[in-house]
Amino acid sequence: MLSKSLVALSLLSSSASAETVLGVYMFHRHGDRTPKALAPANLTDLGYQQVYSSGDYYRSRYIDSDADHKILGMNTDIVKQSQISASAPSDTGEYLRGKNSATGFLQGLYPPVGISLGTQTLRNGSNVTAPLNGYQLIPLALTTSGSGSEDNGWLQAASGCASAVSSSNEYFSTSEYTDLLSSTQDFYDQLIPVVNGTFSTSQISFKNAYTIFDLINVAEIHNATINSSDVLTSDVLFQIRTLADTHEWNLAFNASDNARAIAGKVLAAEIVEFLNNTIETQGKSKFGVQFGAYGAFASFFGLADLPVTNPDFYGVTDYASSMTFELVTNASTSPFPAADDISVRFLFHNGTTNSSSPPTAYPLFGTGNELIAWNDFVTGMDKFSVGDTKSWCTACGNTTGTCAAYAPASSSGSGSSGVTAQSKSGNGLSPVVNGVIGAMVTLAVILGLEALILLVGGMRVVSKKRLSQSAAPMEIVTGGKAA
Repeated sequence: MLSKSLVALSLLSSSASAETVLGVYMFHRHGDRTPKALAPANLTDLGYQQVYSSGDYYRSRYIDSDADHKILGMNTDIVKQSQISASAPSDTGEYLRGKNSATGFLQGLYPPVGISLGTQTLRNGSNVTAPLNGYQLIPLALTTSGSGSEDNGWLQAASGCASAVSSSNEYFSTSEYTDLLSSTQDFYDQLIPVVNGTFSTSQISFKNAYTIFDLINVAEIHNATINSSDVLTSDVLFQIRTLADTHEWNLAFNASDNARAIAGKVLAAEIVEFLNNTIETQGKSKFGVQFGAYGAFASFFGLADLPVTNPDFYGVTDYASSMTFELVTNASTSPFPAADDISVRFLFHNGTTNSSSPPTAYPLFGTGNELIAWNDFVTGMDKFSVGDTKSWCTACGNTTGTCAAYAPASSSGSGSSGVTAQSKSGNGLSPVVNGVIGAMVTLAVILGLEALILLVGGMRVVSKKRLSQSAAPMEIVTGGKAA
């Protein structure tokens, strides 16, 4: 009798301590695409397969009835719209890739349910089956995260944030940049016969490190033949990639001046906003996924001190990469656990995620702990997140358009740039409703920003006719000459 009691007690203890996933927020890069030097870059069939495979994996992790990390109460077969939120960038080129990638991902996450589950009986007794064997429609919201479009050679080209543009431009004046520009020129000269069909000789340098890498990388994946391919040894390809990583990291993040990391700051606020809503609604909001560009990954990695845990975080994320934030608890889920009983786990996978290559957990904020208490997570994110219009305008130094209301002359205070778990903005609306993600970047802001770039960067306006003579977009134009 005593033995049976001990067994029962052991089972009860095991059940109580078992971890439960309450909700998930994910940021995902699009799949394989055509080169950005030949904009607009389009999602390829390979890219479609990559994001579909990723969605299929995360279905097996979070949604299947036998999933090891099943989200509490998440519908298994037929999607429940209130449980899931999906978004893609609104700028044209990134929207097409992001939208198509998100659609492919969601097809894997919630595949067609077949005739049986996909058929409804109407009042008149007739049956209607959803097209494509019970295909499920999941709406996509549009975001402008400030990360810039991957159609642009210049990482901050579409951020709309004056301080971010100015901060990133400062990299081109550093000794690190000028030293690399000079010391790597001989290396880039050997690539001239490989890429001179797209780039002029003057453009083939470290100044265009990423767009050169991108063109060659796409060719290595898709092209049957490559000009002077004998030049592209494994060591040369590695060096091309490493230089591109260095170039883009320094445009996306700088520890002493993180103004250029605006995409990561805005993303941080979105993450907290979604997960906090999961807690406030007691789990009604369960799964959020946003598709975006690699610049947002890099800036968030820097802000969250992730390179401290693994130097691979300095690199540009591969196609179909994903970072995930799991909201978990070891407490009883009936009633829904209190915030003090909830923790967050961060996971990342570089490239397509699947059962043979799952995501890995990493500690945030240099804590060394893969699991961080919810309140500590919010505190850590709040140190750099930007989650309302006033904070965005203040962080970016924008003073026109919507930001005019928060300019120093008409503002009673600078306000905080962070967002807390329970915060609302000054007008009583949540950060999402306020539309900090670019909604406030009006035409006046854009025109003002363009003028700033022309002034600070020494850039000039070029006619469409002249511009069309050069097929490759440039990172920046200085002194009236091609970069």
